[in-house]
Order: sequence, then structure tokens, then C-alpha cells
Amino acid sequence: MAESKLNVLMCGTGEYTTGWVGSGASTSDKKVGVVGLTCFDLRRLGKIGELAMVGVNGKKYPQIRTHLQEKIADVYKDLDVSFKSYPDDNTVDAEAYKQAIDDRKAGDAVIIFTPDSTHYPIALYAIEKGLHVLVTKPATQLLEHHQHLIDAARAKGVVCFVEHHKRFDPVYSDARARARTLGEFNFYNSWMSQPKLQLETFKAWAGKDSDIRSARHYYLDCGLELTKRSTSYYLNSHHIDIHTWIMEGRGVPTRVVASAAKGIATSDEFGCVPETEDTITLLVDWESVDSDKHRGTAVYTSSWTAPLKAGIHTAQHWYYMGAKGEIAVDQAHRGYDVVYDDTGKASFNPFYMKYSPSETGHFDGQRGYGYVSIEKFIDAARDVNAGKIKASDFDKHGLPTIANTVLTTAILNAGRISLDQKRPVLIKKNGDKYSLE
Repeated sequence: MAESKLNVLMCGTGEYTTGWVGSGASTSDKKVGVVGLTCFDLRRLGKIGELAMVGVNGKKYPQIRTHLQEKIADVYKDLDVSFKSYPDDNTVDAEAYKQAIDDRKAGDAVIIFTPDSTHYPIALYAIEKGLHVLVTKPATQLLEHHQHLIDAARAKGVVCFVEHHKRFDPVYSDARARARTLGEFNFYNSWMSQPKLQLETFKAWAGKDSDIRSARHYYLDCGLELTKRSTSYYLNSHHIDIHTWIMEGRGVPTRVVASAAKGIATSDEFGCVPETEDTITLLVDWESVDSDKHRGTAVYTSSWTAPLKAGIHTAQHWYYMGAKGEIAVDQAHRGYDVVYDDTGKASFNPFYMKYSPSETGHFDGQRGYGYVSIEKFIDAARDVNAGKIKASDFDKHGLPTIANTVLTTAILNAGRISLDQKRPVLIKKNGDKYSLE
């Protein structure tokens, strides 16, 4: 069966999808977004057919379309930025995603970049309609929900990936392969932070706007706990996934203890809700699956209250020590610095998304790992639709499928419980399922 173009619904209209943050173009390293730009280019290249976008506030669409026209269509040659939108331009509807998904057919795809607490209900609704799903990290906030998505995707035979783009960073990918040659795991330490200005983008997600209220109503109606967004879910998810990827088939996390710093995000300057933490550290015990003599320790730290003028948008580094060697990776400073008179030194990462046009004037970022992570999902969904492979087969390929990323959610969920209840949390495995105690 020949591969056909994949129809795609982009769920979420914010920074990562469009580069638009309400007050204008984002000031981060995603000034024109990632998802929308990638999908527009993949449509140009013949992999994507119809494109649609759904958000909560349709009144934003006129500004978003103007932004996309000026920042993308007017910059890159032959790039069509049109899309069908939900809800209409005069409507605010927190459940518009349901109509948008209902209008798709089985075998179409949904890419979800929405507040953390909405990932589960949207992804489940799409999967049950027979749609392929790419959901941003964290896949879910609760381990129970993550495992439910695994079961649902397998039952429907659809692709469900988590957008852990760091797996496609060539340095991280190479380091992972080398780490697996270093014998038993001993110690891992990771750091990821973003400047305080990022709080302006995310503080509305702490329970103030309709995006998250819709999710709260869904969770309460179902008798489920709503877990708040935190810097750990947002940032620690990156490097926890890299470590669980390194440890795949070799070790399991068994115990999580969390600690948090507070006071900056909740200050008058930023005005986040009282529960908001600034910096979160998870201390995690790991056990080898091959040796009863070996145990390891991991320390994962994340913060969204870093200084404003550090010259980087995301500070990110990690260190791995095994029985036969060590690896250190600093992906914030890649030997590529630019100095501006007004703002000083800045370190850039063109390996994530390259925004400068090609020599012909076309978009030229197809090799960026932000682009590749989305393209891998599009290719996987098209291959399944064409009958070339079963969706479950991707679990064997080291890709960030919903099944291959379950331990990341287990650690994050355990960390949240540890913070809220001020106690260690155990991770237990029963058959092919995990539980928290």
C-alpha cells in the first residue's frame, strides 16, 4: 500500500506551536514556533496533507495568522501557512478540541502542545477516535494515566509518541550510545534551567485561565486528582528521559525523594500562585537488573528562575558515571557565541531549530532535532497507515513511544508526591505495570 499524505491537527496555539504568546512574538529561542513551522514545511515536502489548529480562544487567530504571515510566509519561499481553525474567530471554548478531533478520520494525526494537565484527556480522546498522537512532555502528570494511554494506543493500533526531542540531538544520542558501553551505572547528575522571564509565559497555567479549568472539571468529574504544573514536569522531564533511555533494559528506579526552593516565582514581580516552586531537585535510587551488587544514584534538578542575562535561554548539562568511565555533556555552550553591544554575549543552538533560510530562500531547518522529532512521528504514522509496520513495533526501536517513556512519568509523578507529602516515594513493578507507594 502506497503512503498517502497525513492529515494533521495541531492542538495548542501557543509559543511552541506558533511562536505567538499573546503579547506578540516570543522572546525565547522559539520566536516563530516549532510545530507549525515544521508542519508547514512537511506539507511543502509532500508528507502532510490537510492542516488544522485548535486552541481555546478563537479570538487570537487573526493575530496568529498575521504573525505567521509576517514571520514565516514572508521569510521563506513557497511556505503556505494556511490552516483550518477551531473554534471560530469569535468563540472561546475550552473543549473545542473535541469537535476538531471529531472532524478527523481514523489514521489522521494529532500533535498536542497544551498545558500539562490537559495532555491526558486530549490524547485519550484522540486515540479512542483512532488517531495517531504526538504529545509533548510530560506525556501525563500521573503514572496511572500514562499507563492507560499505553493500553489505549495498543488496543487501537495507533502510534503514540512523546515529543522528547533531546533523543534526536546528535550529541545526546551519541552520548547515550557511549554511556551504555561503560558497564554498570553509578551516578547521574543533570541540570536544566530557563530565565525568570519564562514565568510570564507559564504563570497562567497555574490554574488561572480557561485552558486548565477545563482540565480541572474533567478530572474532578472523573474523581481524579489534578496535579499542578511545576518546573520539574516542564524541564526535568528532558534529562530524566535521557537517563531512563540510557538505562533501558539495564536498570530501574526504585525510590524518589524531592526538595524544592521557593520565593521568586511567588514574589510580587511575577505573581505566580503560592504553590509555585522555583527550583526542584529529585534524588532517585536506581537498581541494576543484571547485578544484585550494583545500585546507582541520580540527581535531577530544574529551575525556571535562572538569571535573565546569562547569554542562554536554556542552561542544560548532565554528567554520567559508570563502572568503566564517565561522560559530561554541556549543551548550553557549544562553542558558538555572539556578542551584541546592547545585550552582551549570547550562546546559540542552531542544532535544535535553524531559522535562517537556505541559499534558495526556503526553510532550511530539516536537520534540527526539534524538526526531526516531529518528522519521525509523521513518518511513523504514515508507515502504519500504509501497512508497512505495526505501531507497537516502534517500542523496539528506541524511539520515545508512550510505552518507552513510562519511567519518566513514574519518576516525575513520584517527585510531585514526595514534594506534596514530604516523604520518600517507592516505585514498584508488578508484571508490565508500575505503581507508586
